[in-house]
Amino acid sequence: MTMTIDEMYMQRCLQLAQNGRLNAKPNPMVGAVIVANGRIIGEGYHVRCGQGHAEVNAFASVRPVDEALLPESTIYVSLEPCSHYGKTPPCADLIVRKGVKRAVVGCIDEFAEVKGRGIQKLRDAGIEVTVGVLEQACKALNRRFFTFHRLHRPYIILKWAQTANGFIDDNGKAIAISSSFTKMLSHKLRAEEDAILVGRVTDEREHPQLTVREWVGPNPNRLVVDNQHPLNLEALHAHNVQSLIVEGGRKTLESFLVQGLWDEIRVETNLGLTVSGGTRAPQLPANVKVVSQQFFGDNVIVRYEK
Repeated sequence: MTMTIDEMYMQRCLQLAQNGRLNAKPNPMVGAVIVANGRIIGEGYHVRCGQGHAEVNAFASVRPVDEALLPESTIYVSLEPCSHYGKTPPCADLIVRKGVKRAVVGCIDEFAEVKGRGIQKLRDAGIEVTVGVLEQACKALNRRFFTFHRLHRPYIILKWAQTANGFIDDNGKAIAISSSFTKMLSHKLRAEEDAILVGRVTDEREHPQLTVREWVGPNPNRLVVDNQHPLNLEALHAHNVQSLIVEGGRKTLESFLVQGLWDEIRVETNLGLTVSGGTRAPQLPANVKVVSQQFFGDNVIVRYEK
C-alpha cells in the first residue's frame, strides 16, 4: 500500500525517534521533521532526558538560509508537543513562535500534563493541525511510557525459552535452549528495559547474572521475588521503572499470567531440541495475538500481545 506524503515524513520521525531508545528515558522517544516545498529543512529527536526535545533540535538544525521558509513549512512530530514547563520549556510555544503553517502529529500524549493541550495551543494560534498519522506505530513506539502513565505500573514482558516439545528444563536441570545469537538478542532486550525479575527458586538453582554481557548498554535492575518478598508494582512506579522483563521459572511466570499482569510475551523455541521430561512451559493465555515471528537457525522467537 502506497504511503501518503504525511505518512512518509511521519515514518522518518519514527526512525529518528528510535535513536533515543537508551538515553531519552524516562521521557518518551520522539522524532520531528520540518518540511518546506517538498524538502526536509530540519530534523531532530529527543537525545537525552533533560536536554532539548525533538522539536527544539529540529528547529536548531534549520540552516539560516532556510529560516525564511518556516512560515510556509509543516512540522511533523511523532508525539504531541508538550505544553507544560518541565526540565525544558513547552515545545508547543516554540512551534507557535517559529510561525509554521501546519503541524502533523502522530499521536496524543497520554501524560496528564499534556493530553491534548499541546494540540489545542497550536490550533488556538491559527496553526493547521492534523492528528493521527501512523498513529498505531507512534503509540507502539512509546508503549512503555504510555503503560507506565496510564496504569501506574511498568510495561511487563514475560519471556521464556522452551524445547520443541514444550519444556523449559531437562528433567529439572537447566539446559541451554538459546543459541549464541538468540542469547545476544536476549541481552540486547535487557539493555533496553529498566528491570528484570526471576523467582527465588530460579535464582538459587541457576544463579543467573541477568546482566548485559553480550551487548552494549546498561544492566537492568535485578529483582528476585518469592512469597515472602512479593513484587510491589507501586514501588517500581515510584522509582520510575517503566519496563520489566520477567524471566522466572514456571510458577513465577504463571503468577503474572493468572493476574493478567503482562503486556507482551516472548517465547523462544528450539525446534531441534527435545527432552524426555521436565518442567512444562507455561500455557499461553487465550487472549493473545502473534505480533511477530522470527527464525534464527533452529530457534524461533514469537512475540505475543493481548
